[in-house]
Amino acid sequence: MEIWAEIGKVLMKRVSLALALLTAITLPLPAQQAAKYFPQRGEWQRKSPSELGFDATKLGQAVAYAQANGSSWNFENDQVRIFGTLLGPLPKTHAATNGIILRHGYVAAQFGDTKATDPAYSVAKSFLSILCGLAVERGLIRDVNDPVGRYIHDGGYDSAHNAQITWKEHLQQTSEWEGTLWGKNSDFVGAQEFGTSQQPPHAIHPPGSFWEYNDVRLNRFSLSLLRMFQMGLPDVLKTSIMDPIGASSDWRWIPYANSYVEIGGRKIGSVSGGTRWGGGLWINSEDLARFGLLILNRGQWRNQQLVPAKWLAAVVTPSERQAGYGYLWWLNPNRKAWPDAPASSFAAVGNGANAIWIDPDDDIVIVWRWFAGNAMDEMVAKVLGALKR
Repeated sequence: MEIWAEIGKVLMKRVSLALALLTAITLPLPAQQAAKYFPQRGEWQRKSPSELGFDATKLGQAVAYAQANGSSWNFENDQVRIFGTLLGPLPKTHAATNGIILRHGYVAAQFGDTKATDPAYSVAKSFLSILCGLAVERGLIRDVNDPVGRYIHDGGYDSAHNAQITWKEHLQQTSEWEGTLWGKNSDFVGAQEFGTSQQPPHAIHPPGSFWEYNDVRLNRFSLSLLRMFQMGLPDVLKTSIMDPIGASSDWRWIPYANSYVEIGGRKIGSVSGGTRWGGGLWINSEDLARFGLLILNRGQWRNQQLVPAKWLAAVVTPSERQAGYGYLWWLNPNRKAWPDAPASSFAAVGNGANAIWIDPDDDIVIVWRWFAGNAMDEMVAKVLGALKR
């Protein structure tokens, strides 16, 4: 009996040791999660550059560079001339260049009017990408490799050519969707409708074989997502993403005057993937920064997984036809877009220029609005150059 008692004591010690080791391994994980900072609605904590690992002088130089490289984009002079006939509203003016630099979720630097609500142009495409991820998560789309025509029966995918198009090809801008939507043809042929961005007549390639940045096709993708959700995409975005991350109530996603469809007896506006023809996503820099912080943290906001991490891994996977593009996000796999940045960095980018730039390696988000179109690379280089390595 004494022998069995001794054996029992030894076993209990080993069990206690194993439990202690297990506790030592697992306890730091929740602690690390708790240490992540996510701003509350209506507030955002700021830390000094040095607290966040920056050289304050160098970061100040990056901000000065940003302020000296504002956009010359003018709605009245540029919009119709470059993009053609409007379909939706535009503001008369936009704010001066402004932005936010985040590290570890905290504001390291801020400049300009970051509460100004302005069109974000093609930054909206990256929002569409995230909404598609929600449709997949909810089982509305079973597989992005499925042809869209298996789900959508409104005539947009009836032709032999369009019937081949998959959700993934829309996401990677290789769909080559052929047709006219909201009065704009997918070929971009016509000076009045497309301004100086018009294209000469050209061949249409088989779906999936050719990368082409094309807002008509992205608007078709947006309409298809609307039909899958059976509700307005701004409503999906608000309830699923923007409200949980504490965004303001100032942002709007405005459809064209002629982009309304009937869903279940209701007229719902189909929103665009940009502001090329007016309308689009109108939002301030602070709300864009919250969205960027969500994506930086792989879709997690505090204890909620708002966007599947698996989807975001697919989002930043280089596409076969354009290595610098994923699922409607711009990538940097060969460090061509931003040579001084990590290959893992990526961004949502729109005309004007407007951008949410994300650096997972250094835990940084840069939102910069209304800057000179060729200035982003130097801005990124200056911000990263300010880090104390």
